[in-house]
This record gives sequence, structure tokens and C-alpha cells, in this order.
Amino acid sequence: MLPLLLLLQASSPPPSSSSAAPLAVRFAAMTAVTGHEQRMVDTLLTLVPGAARDRAGNAVLRLGSGQPVRLAACPLDEPGYVVGGIRDDGWLTLHRVPGRVPPMVDQQLEGQRVTIWARRGGVPAVVAVRSTHLTRGRTAAEAPFTADAAYVDLGAATAAEARAAGVALLDVVALAKRPHRYGDSLLAAPVAGRRAACAALVDAAQHARPAAGTTVIAFVVEQNLSGRGILTAMHQLGPFTETLLVDADTAALRSTPAGLGAVRRETIAARYRGTPVETVALPDVAALAGRLGRWIGGGQ
Repeated sequence: MLPLLLLLQASSPPPSSSSAAPLAVRFAAMTAVTGHEQRMVDTLLTLVPGAARDRAGNAVLRLGSGQPVRLAACPLDEPGYVVGGIRDDGWLTLHRVPGRVPPMVDQQLEGQRVTIWARRGGVPAVVAVRSTHLTRGRTAAEAPFTADAAYVDLGAATAAEARAAGVALLDVVALAKRPHRYGDSLLAAPVAGRRAACAALVDAAQHARPAAGTTVIAFVVEQNLSGRGILTAMHQLGPFTETLLVDADTAALRSTPAGLGAVRRETIAARYRGTPVETVALPDVAALAGRLGRWIGGGQ
């Protein structure tokens, strides 16, 4: 653990010259828990001229007209939690948001800084750990930490103080996002791979020279839960001849509806996948943006 901590504390390198790299850093600071992606969609609508929100909440850009009709889609969502209870002593309990999550996602929550997305904005907090002075340590027979065992401290001493901070039941809770650049152009953050993939697609969309026919670029919601975002795009704008799924997670599409046509994947390599320090190389983001631009233009 110590070498990793020392690596993460290394000084940041000079900024990359690629326009995709700053977007990856910016997106890595955003939170988009499954079912609660709309703040990030708002940002995407300002970054991609001509994009609009569809009935599922996706950010969708449609270029050209006629056949063939192709789709490039990047999922936005990430695992997260909601406030399940506000105790009399001001502590919060959690429920995990449904959907597919990486292994041991709850165990990575213990002792971590989190952000509660309350009605007045983000509220910083921390997930408590048991006192090492009052326990003898853990044994192999002990059950692993789960969200049901999580207690969140936001500095409130009573339930009234927690509510005065703007916190309410079902507010979204997620790991605090503190993107860190380290080493030689590396970026570490929760779900950094998915954020970097979407940054590359935004960069490609901003400079798009689409091929003949129709090209749809969609940043889709609820991929980890039911795929509602990509299915809505398919029903509204498809059927598609070809779908390019852009993500760091090759399992992001569980099945292939016929309306998506031939499905291809463009991925970005990510180290420590599914952890709070998931890491991508920023030159890989720029390279992916280049490949996506060529695909939008009709190349392979």
C-alpha cells in the first residue's frame, strides 16, 4: 500500500496538449450515480453543440440524414448509494443504488470520504470505521463490510442539524471525486476509465466530420441497471446499422438487441479497475478520440 500512496503523491506532470485530456480530468471530477446522471448530462449539453436531451435523459447529437444509421454511445453511470436513514445522533445510514457493480464495491466505501448530493449542493462527509482501540481486530470468520454496516458522519450532532445542512432521505451519496494526475500522464479517480472514454467521444463529436448517412452520438444513462438509455436511443432513432459502444467496461452491454445492428466496442485500458484509484493514461484518451473521429468520418 505504501508504494501506491507514494506514487499517488507524486507531483503532477505538465498539461497534455490533447483537448481530450483536460476533458478526461474534468469528467473524472463528476458524479453520475445510476439513475441520477442529469447533472453530468447538463454539462455535456453545453460541451456538444447541437446535442439535446431525449426522453430517457440521454444527451444525444444527430448528424446527417439517410442511410446507413450508425450509433456511437458512451455510458455515464457509476455505482453509488442513497441516504437510507437520518439517525437521532446526526449519523446517516445508506442503501446501495441497484445495478451491476464491480466486486467488493461496498468494502471500498469503508473509511472513505464521500459527497452527499443534497438539494443545496454537495455536502462533504466520511464513512466511519470501527475504533481500533476498542476492538481486537478482524478475524477470518468476520463478515465483510457492506453498505448496511455503513454510518456516514457529516459533522452533525442531531438529526435536525443534518437536515439543516440540506440532507434528506434518498439524497445521492458517492465517493468524493478528487482526480489525481501522477507519474507520466496518468490520471487516477473512481470510474476514471468510463469518464475518459466519454471525454474522448466528446472530443470526437466536437470535431466531427460525419460520413454519409446518419450518425448518432449518445451519452447514455442507466447502463448499469437496465440499459434504458441505449434502448431508448435505439427505439427513437434506430434501428441502427452499426453501434459502437465506447467504454472501459467490455461487459457494459449484457445483450445485443437486433435494433443496434452490428455491435463493436472501443475501450480504453484502465489499471486498478473498479477501485477508488482506477487509473488511465491520458495519451490513451487522445488516441481513442482520434479513433472515434475516424469512425464518425466513415473510417474503421
